[in-house]
Amino acid sequence: MFKSVLSKIGILLMAVVLIVPTTAGAAATSKGAGADLRATLGQILGEHALLAIIAMQKGIDGKADFDQAAAALNANTDDLSAAVASVYGNAAGDAFKKIWSSHIGYFVDYVKATAANDSAAKQKAKDELNEYKVTQAKFFADANPNLQQAALEAGLTEHINMLLTAFDAYVAKDYTKAYDTADQAYKHMFMFGDILSAAIEKQFPNKFTSDMSTTQASDLRSALGIILGEHATLAVWAMQKGIDGAPDFNQAAGLLNKNTDELSAAVASVYGNAAGDAFKTIWSSHIGYFVDYVKATAAKDEAAKKKAKDELNEYKVTQAKFFADANPNLQQSALEAGLTEHINMLLMAFDDYVAKDYTKVYSQERMAYAHMFMFADILSEAIVMQYPDKFGGTSSGGSTTPSTGGTMPSTGGMDGMNHGGTTGGMNGTTSADASPELQTKVIQFTVGSKMYMVNGQSMMMTTKPIMYNNRTYIPLRYLAANIGAKISFNNTMKSTTLNTGSDVLEFWNNSRRYKINNMLMMTDSMVISRDGRTLVPVRFVAETFEWNVTYNSNGMVTLSKTY
Repeated sequence: MFKSVLSKIGILLMAVVLIVPTTAGAAATSKGAGADLRATLGQILGEHALLAIIAMQKGIDGKADFDQAAAALNANTDDLSAAVASVYGNAAGDAFKKIWSSHIGYFVDYVKATAANDSAAKQKAKDELNEYKVTQAKFFADANPNLQQAALEAGLTEHINMLLTAFDAYVAKDYTKAYDTADQAYKHMFMFGDILSAAIEKQFPNKFTSDMSTTQASDLRSALGIILGEHATLAVWAMQKGIDGAPDFNQAAGLLNKNTDELSAAVASVYGNAAGDAFKTIWSSHIGYFVDYVKATAAKDEAAKKKAKDELNEYKVTQAKFFADANPNLQQSALEAGLTEHINMLLMAFDDYVAKDYTKVYSQERMAYAHMFMFADILSEAIVMQYPDKFGGTSSGGSTTPSTGGTMPSTGGMDGMNHGGTTGGMNGTTSADASPELQTKVIQFTVGSKMYMVNGQSMMMTTKPIMYNNRTYIPLRYLAANIGAKISFNNTMKSTTLNTGSDVLEFWNNSRRYKINNMLMMTDSMVISRDGRTLVPVRFVAETFEWNVTYNSNGMVTLSKTY
């Protein structure tokens, strides 16, 4: 049953949107060929990361539902392979499936080797994963000229390392690290999906006429999908941990609460802080009622179970009214119906787990995950309709992980995390909109990743951007090269100079002093050095040279400038 549901919302949709272009001149919308492609790839890839970590935990714990968790992961592989086939043909889909499936097998080998305390077998699994990443990267690079194999290998290395780190931390009982890394691994796959979708759009421009996934509306849709989809899986996961009395229940619940904070910040970025706080109170209540249901089940207290269900029924009305009151494009009755489905899917997934009907558990879990992306589509489109003027231009370039941010009403930040300042916002003008002699350059860096993109072309650095004192820091060498600035060093003065030809910026490591065109000034963010590399606060440098800067909650910073 689930496959037919997913085909309607994902794979067949993707096949269709690659054939049918959108209509030029349409109003601002979160839908369209590019946006649909981006949403579909992100949804499937993000699910892969969560299911892989869940299956690895089940494997090392010797849980009775390991086979069903692994089967869900394999079904996800089928979905992703079908998506590849819808773009590149069945032969390519089959080839992809063989390669992708191999790395899942190597993770299973790593789990088995860990259980057996076999260091040699663990190293062999790691070596095989290293070989896999090369083969997988080559597959994509051969299929699409807009993808660089080296950059893809770097991204796949991060994916592999995150899953291994999350698993190793779990085995070591460092549950905080395990769940923090699981969260990062999930969001990282949306970045990977964004890179793939942008490259596919560029490869097949006729199939994406007048449509781009790099709009603020698409960013909003992606952002809400990331958060809401994760909520569903985390809720099922935490309920299982709760009924099992698992030692990591608090950390699983903690990640679910963090997800609530992210969603509340998203609401606040559209409707204001008071609305964000009100939403958080309502949304948190339904998580509490699920916890009550788990406790009542453990205690075999039927009255308490019914009370929890009754409270969930009351919650759905309050939550639906919140959204309907906030947005005239949302009908309370329809929202109540959608929330009823959400509640029922989670309860059924839990009840089936308690009944040891594990096949149904993972069918329900996957439907709950997919259902929340539908809910995100509805919310995002309603918000775009409510604020059409806010969604008319291009966004941060379309490579999220995960874009959990677009330019939103009020604050401009989807996630309420502005990385140290208000977002500069993009000017909404692309080279297609501007006069013929103008062109726009878009550069994207992501905290913790060596991959970066220039006008949709993926590239690789030797140093990762970092967060320091709530500021995003970028390796100077790569920032300068891509904004057209020449670097020079003065060993006597211990200073560094960036020269664009029209402006000269001089600064000193570990100092807030700087000179712009020989005028001495101060900034609130000093330049720093890490591992022999100079890192600079990206906003300070970019805005000095008149580049627009935007951020999203997954650590991506986008620079844009129209010449």
